Amino acid sequence: QVQLVESGGGLVQAGGSLRLSCAASGSGFSINAMGWYRQTPGEQRELVGTVTSGGSTNYGESVKGRFTISRDNVKNTVYLQMNSLKPEDTAVYYCNAYCSRAGLGSYYWGQGTQVTVSS
Repeated sequence: QVQLVESGGGLVQAGGSLRLSCAASGSGFSINAMGWYRQTPGEQRELVGTVTSGGSTNYGESVKGRFTISRDNVKNTVYLQMNSLKPEDTAVYYCNAYCSRAGLGSYYWGQGTQVTVSS
């Protein structure tokens, strides 16, 4: 089983910054793509950003130019640097990872961390 443990959420004023971290652990698993998604009540979970094990990144349109995703493959940790935060960035942020073992892959999710941006 793979566990994803998130940290770094909290309350910040508009225009401020936050950095989220997500550490993955799981014996015998290869951790492939990792990413962040977010969700507000009554809405579907939306893409924030993803990063492959090779470092290729992809971002949701609403965060391009403000958020940066990165990862440390040694620590199996993915980061999300969020700058120029807006009230509409308020959401629960979920870490996601695609992991495989013995040729079988699956997606895993963290428990979520709340980010609140005040105006």
